[in-house]
Amino acid sequence: MIGRFHIGAIVFLSAGASAFAEPKIDFNRDIRPIFSDNCYQCHGPDKNKRKGDLRLDTKEGVASTLAAGKPEESELIRRLTTPDKDERMPAPKSGKSLSAPQIALIKKWIEQGAEWKGHWAYIKPARVEPPRVTDVGRVKNPIDRFVLARLEQERLGASPEADRVTLIRRLYFDLLGLPPTQDQVKTSLSDESPEWYEKRVDELLASPHYGERVALYWLDLVRYADSIGYHSDNPMNVWPYRDYVIKAFNDNKRFDQFTIEQLAGDLLPNASREQQVASAYNRLLQTTEEGGAQAKEYEAKYAADRVRNVASVWMALTLGCCQCHDHKFDPYSTKDFYSLAAFFADVQEAAVGRREAGLPLPTPEQAAALQKLDEQMSPLQKTLANQTPDLDKSQAKWEETLLLRDARKLPKNVLDVVLLEPGKRSEPQKKELAAHFRTLAPELKSARDQFAALQKQKDELNKAIPTCLVSRSGTPRSVRILPRGNWLDESGPVMSPATPASLSVNSATAKAGAGAKRASRLDLAQWIVARDNPLTARVFVNRLWQLFFGQGLVKSLEDFGSQGEWPAHPELLDWLATEFMASGWNVKHVVKLIVMSGTYRQSSQPTAEQKERDPYNRLLARQARFRLDAEFVRDSALSISELLSPHVGGPSVKPYQPAGYWAALNFPTREWQNDTGEKLYRRSLYTHWQRTFLHPSLLAFDAPSREECCVERPRSNIPQQALVLLNDPIYVEAARGFAERILKEGGKDDAGRLKWACLVGLSREPKAEEAKVLGELLAKHRKEFAADKEGAQKLLGIGAHPTGNQTDAAELAAWMSVARVILNLHEAVTRN
Repeated sequence: MIGRFHIGAIVFLSAGASAFAEPKIDFNRDIRPIFSDNCYQCHGPDKNKRKGDLRLDTKEGVASTLAAGKPEESELIRRLTTPDKDERMPAPKSGKSLSAPQIALIKKWIEQGAEWKGHWAYIKPARVEPPRVTDVGRVKNPIDRFVLARLEQERLGASPEADRVTLIRRLYFDLLGLPPTQDQVKTSLSDESPEWYEKRVDELLASPHYGERVALYWLDLVRYADSIGYHSDNPMNVWPYRDYVIKAFNDNKRFDQFTIEQLAGDLLPNASREQQVASAYNRLLQTTEEGGAQAKEYEAKYAADRVRNVASVWMALTLGCCQCHDHKFDPYSTKDFYSLAAFFADVQEAAVGRREAGLPLPTPEQAAALQKLDEQMSPLQKTLANQTPDLDKSQAKWEETLLLRDARKLPKNVLDVVLLEPGKRSEPQKKELAAHFRTLAPELKSARDQFAALQKQKDELNKAIPTCLVSRSGTPRSVRILPRGNWLDESGPVMSPATPASLSVNSATAKAGAGAKRASRLDLAQWIVARDNPLTARVFVNRLWQLFFGQGLVKSLEDFGSQGEWPAHPELLDWLATEFMASGWNVKHVVKLIVMSGTYRQSSQPTAEQKERDPYNRLLARQARFRLDAEFVRDSALSISELLSPHVGGPSVKPYQPAGYWAALNFPTREWQNDTGEKLYRRSLYTHWQRTFLHPSLLAFDAPSREECCVERPRSNIPQQALVLLNDPIYVEAARGFAERILKEGGKDDAGRLKWACLVGLSREPKAEEAKVLGELLAKHRKEFAADKEGAQKLLGIGAHPTGNQTDAAELAAWMSVARVILNLHEAVTRN
């Protein structure tokens, strides 16, 4: 083994051995991972752990240990190979050791001149021309030139284009998270124009469901949830932020603006309501309402969470390591960590306790109703505030007849005025007494009653208006370096907002922290999206690539540092990053480039040679196949059954969940209440996200709790998933809906209905052996349910959606069994 990436590097080197007698050793690709894994712990960035005052993470430090071109004269090689345990490096007690191939690789690198390079991810991406290739017929756009050039170098053939049905299904799942309908497949198959594929891509990118699909991944990154996480895990209201994200992707909002609005929307001049909602990003972290919690401890937790998240989401940096000590592998310090935390010190929030009500967000209808009420209340308010001569007379009579016992019931401030002789009252006192009298003057009773009724309507309307937690800026809290992350130790220096010094970003608009003025979150956001920030564009396009190929060009999506992996196609990654910025941070532009490429359109069927020489498909000689994300598994079943609600946006919903699942939720105790009607069939993106008790159906398919940033979901294959697909009420109900469609739309005979069901559920006709198995299953269950009408009715009774009265129960139940099989096939839950 040669480091974390070098497993892949060995494949590349061996694959190309026949083409090159002596491949060029690349420091970043081949040598740095070895140093990072084995040497940086004692000879890296962390000054507190550094031994012998030697650094192997800098050019000068490495150069001091070797003689370029002469491995036999290099101290580095001597220390790696000496039999003397006291001098050998890594020290035996460290538990680290280099293999013979690793040492040979270092020798070869020294022999070739020991060229040193700064870490690739911290160098501004350079625009490179796509390489020339021999097989120009396979080139759809520049992406293919990079991939094909590498394949030609490795003497490995690319895969043919997938068949049209596979391409259609792939596009729909990748761009919408939904399967194509039978009509959509037919339209694509019958389109004989050369532009048929691009037309489908453009249609899907324009769909409102595109935003839902991409938003799902973004919500994983920013750890969006509907509950606070800690202790009682009580609800919090941030769903309008989810709507903002969906709309931003649908509207193709510039990614730099998208970034700025989330980090600092509230700080923008004349911030719009949308920009204020975007700033809810800063409030998505876990918080606590525990009565005994220590405020200082949770202030430290919140600060650390925000640093981890912003560093992970936009820059793939593992800055969380620096909360307690300088980074052991990358050039970041505890000072960098707490300086970044200081950017968020102005966000006003309670460290412990209930969150504030949030920003009111009335719908157009609600806003109109409020305006109408205000218009009705305004003249009444003026009447009630106007002291007329008639009211003066009435007030004087009231004072004359006011009994002492009644006067004592008056508010003290009013009583004090009443007890004064009229001639000794000041003007403010006279106004105060008159204002009180108008609250009980008989002449104003009608106006008071009308105003009170309208105010009651307004109060009820305000209660129904949705709100969203947003960022409010105020006096910044002090942020100190906490030695070893200990929140009880306040001996560390107070930090001002500043960005990591090792990331040299020179843009005038991006010098966050420069000058006398305290830097703000807006400065930080502009620094993150500065054109010369080496990380942001690379990180984002890499994650887009992962959505469409199952893994990124840099496989370690969460780590672009020394412990991360070398890009499989570094020139392609940089080309995409520069293209992204040059296009005006146009997300749809990059998405379209990727899905229009011939590389994307390849078949996912590997050849024997591809499996042997590139088992992990790092060379991209084929497409990938992988199970759909949890939400899309459910959405697909509901879509096929035509139960899925097409409504986009809105509050979170509560579909079926087992009773008692929330039994352990306390302070207060709660029970999940299933929604009714359309809410049961909303896209899974809108399911209420309870961090400590994630919806079990989503949990079974690897959805994250979102307690922390999730850059990549695991994809497991466990028995519980089959049980969910067979027994979760929503999947049983979807099978019933699908069965009803089969009987209604699939024709009159069994063979025709089976064919129709496979076309709708799988976008293909059944094979002969499949039709035989499904036909036998249908006959068996038709017989069983005919003899057990009660059992059929019980099965059909699962789910809230009503069943048509004209359908024979036994027949529908039998076809429901067929529908369940189709919906449970590997093919139905896999993107190919």
